[in-house]
Amino acid sequence: MSGHLPVMLSEVLEALAPRDGAHYVDGTFGGGGYASAILEAADCRVLGVDRDPDAIARGQALVERFGGRLTLVQGEYSRMDEFTQATDGVVLDLGVSSFQFDEPARGFSFRADGPLDMRMSLSGESAADVVNQADERGLTQIIARYGEEKNARRIARAIIAARPVTGTAQLADIVSEAQGPAALRHAIHPATRTFQALRIHVNDELGELERGLDAALNILKPQGRLVVVSFHSLEDRMVKRFLTERSTTAPHASRHAPVGTPARKTSFQLLPREVPSAEEIESNPRARSAKLRAGIKLAA
Repeated sequence: MSGHLPVMLSEVLEALAPRDGAHYVDGTFGGGGYASAILEAADCRVLGVDRDPDAIARGQALVERFGGRLTLVQGEYSRMDEFTQATDGVVLDLGVSSFQFDEPARGFSFRADGPLDMRMSLSGESAADVVNQADERGLTQIIARYGEEKNARRIARAIIAARPVTGTAQLADIVSEAQGPAALRHAIHPATRTFQALRIHVNDELGELERGLDAALNILKPQGRLVVVSFHSLEDRMVKRFLTERSTTAPHASRHAPVGTPARKTSFQLLPREVPSAEEIESNPRARSAKLRAGIKLAA
């Protein structure tokens, strides 16, 4: 599918190790890049999940192409345990898809002006609702926590002073001016972290990830594989903690822990962490911050 380059595709396939007769879940279907590659690598079946109705509509061509081996469900990947009960592998490609990012009407990017939307599911509270209704303290907390932005309070005050804020270009200009001229010398756009923060908040991306990792663990068969590609430190830390706390490398419970503290069950054998190659970053700059973490579920 044009416009969509699945990040670290060869590394994802190596970690997932698709095999004939198996069943896999692509919990963030997007443009279908991972799902297609899995179906081409083995005579298997894939359940594609995405909360974006546009992604499900685009994917119907792939459903026909693969003759019924691909099934699509619109919904959050955190609910994958409602859609299937046993699978040999789960792959998650976190964050916004290329299709969402490149469509100005979706409001995820400031590269072209569009409505301040950012809703992956096209429903619920929009980014415009947040920036125009949140008080200074709430807006500051969102930008600081999810954007890891040190100038969060200054940015929040500037946004509130400029209300109503309705477009992506308007918001980017407000944030850039609040950051000051020094921010323009940095490699990333001054508004990048604020846009990231609003997107994560609007879509509850960290809550979705926490619930989704638990759901994946619930449906994986013994020797099933969980493969997660993340794009910023907040996601990567969550995935790392989830896997390491349940892995053979996790430290034993302290003898000083309170009596009755349950030990974390060992669930995963960790696979090596991967990052994109220099060649991939050169051909697809969006891959530059990607990290892949994976584990093999151990027998109960």
